Amino acid sequence: MVWRSLIASVSAAGLAAAALLGPVAADASAISHKPRVPANATHAGNLGWASSNWSGYAVASAGTPFTSITGTWRVPSVSATKTASYSSNWIGIDGFNNSSLIQTGTESDYYNRAAHYAVWWEILPAAETPITTMTVSPGDLINASISRGAGGVWTITIADATTGAKSTTTHAYSGPLTSAEWIEEAPSIGGRVATLAHYGSATFDPGTVNGASPGLTASDGGAMVQHGVQVSTPSAPDPAKDGFSVSYGSTAPAAPTT
Repeated sequence: MVWRSLIASVSAAGLAAAALLGPVAADASAISHKPRVPANATHAGNLGWASSNWSGYAVASAGTPFTSITGTWRVPSVSATKTASYSSNWIGIDGFNNSSLIQTGTESDYYNRAAHYAVWWEILPAAETPITTMTVSPGDLINASISRGAGGVWTITIADATTGAKSTTTHAYSGPLTSAEWIEEAPSIGGRVATLAHYGSATFDPGTVNGASPGLTASDGGAMVQHGVQVSTPSAPDPAKDGFSVSYGSTAPAAPTT
């Protein structure tokens, strides 16, 4: 699904918000995961969109609401940085062109001269809820799912296949269900988009939406641009069109082989 026509309608206010990046507090207090903040799409190359806080892939509903999403990835290892930096890997529904978002993921941050890793879920407008019953380490294999069940109750599940730890919670959610995403994000700290951590690379594969392959195309992909510099770039989709890799920096990684 092609996002370029949607990108063309980005407001000047949205572009201004993308420019308000700067140093944030060196801790993990009040972490939140904002909807996509648009950036100048000329940075996207053959991708469909650019953002100051998201990179990865997002698909748009063709009229059928998105009621489930799954994703698999390994927790990235972050490198030391001079100032605090943050990164999140997550799956979610909504948030691409609206202020709603239901999501779950992992955190890979560097602050106070140390790397920090965590698990969380979030339903906007609330900040993230850390899952304190789980701990994760770099390289752990994560399986996550979000789905709507009977009575409109949503189930959020995130599991660490490496350790066997798992969290399942149920919630109310009433977003428009018009987009589904697999995202490498620079989260927000205290309401401001943080500097992206040097996360190396990550692979989301496989992913499903509404129980089927999302049929990813390059135009569903987006790069992250902070202070005019492209800092996170996804690959082309894999041959099955249900996965991709994403790397820190402006160079696209190779796509997964399956």
